Amino acid sequence: MDTKRFETDVIHKGYNAEQHNGSLAPPIFQTSTFVFDSAETGAARFAGEQEGYIYSRLSNPTVAMLEERIAAMEKGEKGLAFGSGMAAVSAILLGLTRTGDHILCSEGVYGCTFGLLQLMEEKYHITHNFHSMNDEESIRSAITDHTTVIYIESPINPTMKLVDLSMVARIAKEFNIPVVVDNTFSSPYLQRPLDLGCDIVLHSATKYLCGHGDVIGGLAVGKQELMSHLAMTTQKDIGGVMSPFDAWLLLRGIKTLPVRMDRHCENAKKLADLLKKHPSINRVLYPGDPDFPQYELANKQMLNAGGLISFEIKGDKAIAQKFMNHLELIKIAVSLGDAETLIQHPATMTHAVVPEENRIQMGISDQLLRLSVGLEAWEDIWDDIKQSLDSL
Repeated sequence: MDTKRFETDVIHKGYNAEQHNGSLAPPIFQTSTFVFDSAETGAARFAGEQEGYIYSRLSNPTVAMLEERIAAMEKGEKGLAFGSGMAAVSAILLGLTRTGDHILCSEGVYGCTFGLLQLMEEKYHITHNFHSMNDEESIRSAITDHTTVIYIESPINPTMKLVDLSMVARIAKEFNIPVVVDNTFSSPYLQRPLDLGCDIVLHSATKYLCGHGDVIGGLAVGKQELMSHLAMTTQKDIGGVMSPFDAWLLLRGIKTLPVRMDRHCENAKKLADLLKKHPSINRVLYPGDPDFPQYELANKQMLNAGGLISFEIKGDKAIAQKFMNHLELIKIAVSLGDAETLIQHPATMTHAVVPEENRIQMGISDQLLRLSVGLEAWEDIWDDIKQSLDSL
C-alpha cells in the first residue's frame, strides 16, 4: 500500500517484511562490507551496472531504509544520512562550491556552521555574507556573479527569526542558484522547505528526529540527481556517514515524531505566554506569539510554532547564568528536541565561536537564553522557571 499521510509514513515507509524475514523491527545490518557471489558481481557493482551493497560507507540496508523514510517525510526524491548534522552541512556546502564562489546566508546560523564558513573562506577563498532576506529587492542586490548557494536557517538559531522560504526560492530560481535550508528547528512535521520551492533540506537528526538524546546524526533530502552527485563525491570521499545502529535508533525515534512535536508545541505556547508576563523577562522570541514580528509568516509556512523559545532576561550575563544555575528540573545542555527540557546560553555556548561584533549583529546578547521545551508536564517546567526567576 502506497501511504500518503505523514503520520503513517513515519512508521511504515521503507519497511518490507519479506526482506526482513518478518521482523517487525527493522534489522540492524551491523557490517562494514558485503560479500559478492562472484568476481564478476563485484566488478558489476563497482561499475554501477548492478544494484547491490558493497561497503557500508557507500550504502547499508538499515541506513537506506532511514534515507527512504526521511525523503518521504520531506516529500523529496532522495535522502542521505550522515554521521552528524555538521557532516551534512559540510558535505553539501563543499559539494556545491568551488574556489572563488560565494554563499549568501540568512542573518544568523548555528555556531559550527559559522565556523565552517570561516574555514572555507580562509582555506578555499569561498566567501560568504549574512543577509536579512527581508525583501526581494535586497536579496537580488546581494546575489553576485559568484553566488552558487543560498543557505538558510528558518527559524534561525537562536533568535527564532524566520525567512520567507517561498520568496527566496522564487528569486533563486531566476538565477539558477540552489537554496539549502536547515530545517532542524521545525522538523518535517512542522515545515517542508521542498514544498516551498527550496532545493535541499537538511537536519541535525540528533534533535527532534531522534527525540531521545542518544544519537548524533544528520539527514539531507533533495532531487535524485543532485543528491546522488553529493553521495558519490563529498559524502563518499570525506566519509561522514551514519552507522547502521544510529540509523536504527533514528528509525525508532521518528515513529513518534508527530506525537512528540504536538506536545513540544503545546508546552512551548503555554510557557511563552507565561514568560511574557513575568517582570524579570525583557522579551520573548517565539514564532507562535501573536506579538512576534513574523507571526503571520510562521502561520503561512509552518504547521505550528515549534518547541523552542528564546528570551532575554533583565540584567547582564551574570544574572542570566545565575538564573540557569538555580534551575532544578531543567537541564543546562546545548542540544534540543529531547524529552527533557534543556536550556543554554548561546553567547557563551553554541555561538561562542562567533566574534562578539557578529554575534550582536545576529541579535545574540549576553542576556539571551534558549529554552528547548521538553515533554514534561508544562506546569512543572513553569514552576522550575518561576522559582529561579523569583530567586533573582
